[in-house]
Amino acid sequence: MSEPAFDSELSPTVRERGGFSLVWLIPILTALIGGWLILHTLTDRGPLVTVTFRTADGIEVEKTRIKYKSLDIGLVEAVRFSKDFSRVEVRARLGKEAAHFLRRDTRFWVVRPTLSARGISGLGTLLSGAYIEIEPGQGAPQTLFVGLEAPPVVHADEQGKQITLMTNRLGSIDRGSPIHYQGIVAGEVLGHEMANDYRSVLIHAFVKPPFDRLVRSTTRFWTASGVDLSMGPDGVRVKTESLQALLFGGIAFDTPDPQDAGAEDITGLVFTLHADQKAIKDQAYSSKVRYVLFFEDSVRGLTIGAPVEFKGIKVGSEIDVRLEYDEKKAGFRIPVVVELEPERIMDSGERMKKAPREAFQALVKRGLRARLQTGNLLTGQLYVDLDMQPKTPIRLAGAGRTEPELPTVPGKFEQMTASASGILDKLEKVDFVAIGAELQGTLKGTNAFANAPNLEASLADLAASLASVRSITKKVDNRAEPIAENLEQALAAARDALAKAKATMALVDAVLVPDSPLQGNAIRLVQELTETAKSVKALVDLLERDPQSLIFGKSSKGEKK
Repeated sequence: MSEPAFDSELSPTVRERGGFSLVWLIPILTALIGGWLILHTLTDRGPLVTVTFRTADGIEVEKTRIKYKSLDIGLVEAVRFSKDFSRVEVRARLGKEAAHFLRRDTRFWVVRPTLSARGISGLGTLLSGAYIEIEPGQGAPQTLFVGLEAPPVVHADEQGKQITLMTNRLGSIDRGSPIHYQGIVAGEVLGHEMANDYRSVLIHAFVKPPFDRLVRSTTRFWTASGVDLSMGPDGVRVKTESLQALLFGGIAFDTPDPQDAGAEDITGLVFTLHADQKAIKDQAYSSKVRYVLFFEDSVRGLTIGAPVEFKGIKVGSEIDVRLEYDEKKAGFRIPVVVELEPERIMDSGERMKKAPREAFQALVKRGLRARLQTGNLLTGQLYVDLDMQPKTPIRLAGAGRTEPELPTVPGKFEQMTASASGILDKLEKVDFVAIGAELQGTLKGTNAFANAPNLEASLADLAASLASVRSITKKVDNRAEPIAENLEQALAAARDALAKAKATMALVDAVLVPDSPLQGNAIRLVQELTETAKSVKALVDLLERDPQSLIFGKSSKGEKK
């Protein structure tokens, strides 16, 4: 089959067109705009920084922002673990204008709600979420940083002095604890760390202006935490620096002669943090002399630091007490080491300051003795009391220690205890059973005698006899008859009555019961005996003056006398 024939006049004519086609204009423009955007983005793009933290708490990719003085300067782009998985690496892109912030001393930290001694901070993040704060620093450019786990207490642009304190115990002092001067907050604690000897704690603190001018080499720091409770003549006193120091701990300081305070370089100087202000005053006495004491009494209640007093004035303190075994005597003894401060004792001759040991030795010869005394009856706390007791012997243990020994005497409480023990020993030797038996027998005999039916009859007879004697005596006293027989009868009757009265009164005195009828009769009987005795005495006096009256009777001359 043959192909159809085409007419040449109907065939298309292809011609080549010369010049630039407008079709290529669109992709070219797109490429140019894209390239410009890329170049603009690359040129205006800020630096990429990497910050490591212990945890990624509160940090979210594409949400957590980088801020400086509450302005956004960057955004977190990625969060991942470090190579050893010990920390978290946060990569953030900062703005171009923040590139000069990235220096060696630049600090980063996460801002989140925090409760500390300074108060509550970061409350705004409860709604907006946590963010990373940056503080520009100095030094060479750097893009890798180690973030802070807590916000810094003192910012880099704040004026003042950073100081270092050393103490044996940290106590309640923590980061953010206030530093007071005369009750005014003058600084804060930045943090703390263990010293190289693992026995002391180093505290880093900051003192702000104008109080930083008061910090000199002579400045003394002490702990002002808690409550200072003291009791004196004016009553109980309670003292504290502030409520903040009471809750979170605090430090106080003072400088001698603050008027002369000025600029002083204290770089590298480490200050001692004392337990309290009283400890600073105690350390003002540099001269110290050690002595050892041996007490036979119990030292329970004697603690390290207990005062050594003389007449109620502190002259030292107790620094060591322990139990020591004596091999020679095969027994135990308790050496108490005290530290005396001669500077506390004023001496006009300066002997106490120049030769304190010789001065104390002279006092020992004059009667200086040590004893334990109770300082507090509630707690049973003891202290060492020095007193002059020249009549007591010098008792020394002679233990061969390096410290010289002071003689001791028993305390007042121990002396009272010994006296009480002696009285109890004597009471134990008394036979109370035998005394009770004898007393019971005596009471039975007394009861039988007092209740005898013929006792009242005997007393009545005795009263009648005494009445007769008194009548006869009155007659003789008025007129002495010259008949010897009547006088002899009267004297015999009187002797017989007195004998009976004496025997009866002996029994009555032994068994007389108070407020009884028998007691009333006895009282009347005694009165009658008294009258009889007076009459007999008058008769005897008459016979001594005029013996012949027995024959011739009373003379008128004798009556005048």
